[in-house]
Amino acid sequence: MSQENVEAFKRAFEAGSRFDTDALTAELDPDVEWHPAIQTLVEGGAPVYRGHEGIREMVRDFEGVFSESHMEFPDIRDLGDRVVALGLFRNRGKASGAEIESPIAYVVDFKSGKAVLVRTYLDHNQAFEAAGISE
Repeated sequence: MSQENVEAFKRAFEAGSRFDTDALTAELDPDVEWHPAIQTLVEGGAPVYRGHEGIREMVRDFEGVFSESHMEFPDIRDLGDRVVALGLFRNRGKASGAEIESPIAYVVDFKSGKAVLVRTYLDHNQAFEAAGISE
């Protein structure tokens, strides 16, 4: 099942990059919990989005801030029911046109092929720590 989880992660992040909530939520458990780091960086605070409606809200929030979103994940680690993805994101502010580039990492827990917990980090080492693994 774990390679299927890696493929589900890839489909989800590609859908998220297109702001395609239907394709994104198709990869998520209805009771998913998502802890985004990017909104924390931009808006402050530490939002948590729950369920498919929460994910739709998160995408709307993100789309309201950024006109473009590109993520690359050259390092995706299959840990069975958990996927750790290390990469880079590039976004352009909708209002300012400013470009943002930062490391990004996802730690995603899966159950029955659907993501149930998604945690994002702007530091790869924090993701390693959260996943309980070393580089």
